Amino acid sequence: MIFIGKETKSQHAIMRFAKYKGPEISRIEAHNERTKEVYASNPDVDTERSKYNIHLVKPNSKYRAEAERQIAAAGCRTRTDSVRVVETLITASPEFFKGKKKAQVREYFEHALKFILKHVPKERIISAVIHVDEKTPHMHLSFVPITEDGRLSAKDIVGNRKKLTWWQDEFWKHMVKKYPDMERGESASVTGRTHIPPSLFKEAVHLNRMKEQIMTLMADTNIINKKTKTEELEALLERYIPGVEALRTKLKRYDKAYKELTEEVSELEKKLDSASKDSVQRKLEINQKLSELEELRKTVDGLPPELIKIARNNAANKEAATSKNKEKGV
Repeated sequence: MIFIGKETKSQHAIMRFAKYKGPEISRIEAHNERTKEVYASNPDVDTERSKYNIHLVKPNSKYRAEAERQIAAAGCRTRTDSVRVVETLITASPEFFKGKKKAQVREYFEHALKFILKHVPKERIISAVIHVDEKTPHMHLSFVPITEDGRLSAKDIVGNRKKLTWWQDEFWKHMVKKYPDMERGESASVTGRTHIPPSLFKEAVHLNRMKEQIMTLMADTNIINKKTKTEELEALLERYIPGVEALRTKLKRYDKAYKELTEEVSELEKKLDSASKDSVQRKLEINQKLSELEELRKTVDGLPPELIKIARNNAANKEAATSKNKEKGV
């Protein structure tokens, strides 16, 4: 996700993009279409109000199935790591929605949809749903990134930082015609801010639960149950270690942002005596972001290194044994 509006009393138009390749497409569908009964990882969802969510574009089938259908129909070449669905999150700062009726909220998102339709053909849009069952109304719009010349290329459509800034500029120009008090959301390429996708925190929650199971198994292992507990432990570690390493890889892309945010806090602290309300607010925002990154880093460093080493050795031994058996024809 790329764009974030400044959360002050100003009213900002906000648009963010996220790219999805495979299994995660089903997860965003479950969230967007509210197919889950419980949203433990997102306590902001009030399921009693979910019936009031509004579809501006209803999905005809499952997101992944519809994406694959469009890709096949267009004759696109694909790779396993090709982006198949782009999700656009559209909202505004909370102040904008205060006092607005349901029809006025819908009108805002219908106007935003008109902007997307200038740049993405309607047939490429899988779903556009307005969520009013969370704190701030927002719309999840998912589309298949197929170019005019029939290529599957999120890069060409969404673009690099320069193109993303263009998207934000054009979005604001479109929205301000109808909402003249609306200010432009700030681009991460200008402010240096990076939005951490909620999916990372969901991964962290899942890994932390697994870690708790692992630590419990280690504490409960004794002479009598050692064989059974060891097998359970190995099975858990076989899932936990790859999950941790995948999260660690994803977090590396935030290393630069972490350094920049830390430096910005340092500069703000030097000006504390003459700190304005905005700079204090900015410092609070940065500290929150740094805290989130620290929380995620604790997840990937959660198990003792020696245990991780043992797990990797076990995996290597199993792989070697499997290879030997294949050679022997077992």
